[in-house]
Amino acid sequence: MISFMFLAENLPFAAALLLLLAIGTLEGVLLFFGVGFASVLESLVPQVDLDGPPSPTGEGALSRLLGWLHVGRVPVLILLVVFLAAFGLVGLLMQGILHAVTGLLLPSWLAVAPALVLSLPVVRVAGQGIAMIIPKDETEAVTESSFIGRVAVITLGTARQGEPAQAKLKDIHGYTHYVMVEPEAADDAFATGKAVLLVSQQGAVFRAIVNPSGALVD
Repeated sequence: MISFMFLAENLPFAAALLLLLAIGTLEGVLLFFGVGFASVLESLVPQVDLDGPPSPTGEGALSRLLGWLHVGRVPVLILLVVFLAAFGLVGLLMQGILHAVTGLLLPSWLAVAPALVLSLPVVRVAGQGIAMIIPKDETEAVTESSFIGRVAVITLGTARQGEPAQAKLKDIHGYTHYVMVEPEAADDAFATGKAVLLVSQQGAVFRAIVNPSGALVD
């Protein structure tokens, strides 16, 4: 099985499964150091607008594809893991059946397209099932700029300037989000459980100060 998986014709599918393993390892290592890969990945995905008209640049079509795959309802990292697993296994299964019947294998560049087409419905169905069991308040998508001025609580690691830590907050609808936070002041450090006020955003990281008032809550 291992030798079949690493045949030249199957390398894209083997690479997908190896990348799946690497992501799991990376997430574990980053969490150990107080950095959430999932939060960074979420910030790189464009906001999904299922109701807006398609734009000339194709952004509307992209939003509809992401919405069809349940991006915004299910964490992106989970969908990526499902896609890599589906793509790798579907591709190997497809090549295995073809080889058993004809004794031949499709060239890798030709096998990728049907495997991709077959994998996307798997991601959609899996995403739909996962969306039904994941609490909604952890998957609701809002504009990140609306987080500024809200209180977040450090949930993992110690945040220092240049060393962001994971924090959670609630948006205006009461839904929970996880973001990466570092102090606004260079000499500040926020330990796990510390309540902080988000004051600005730089890329995927929010700058924060100590919560100045007990009247402000997350």
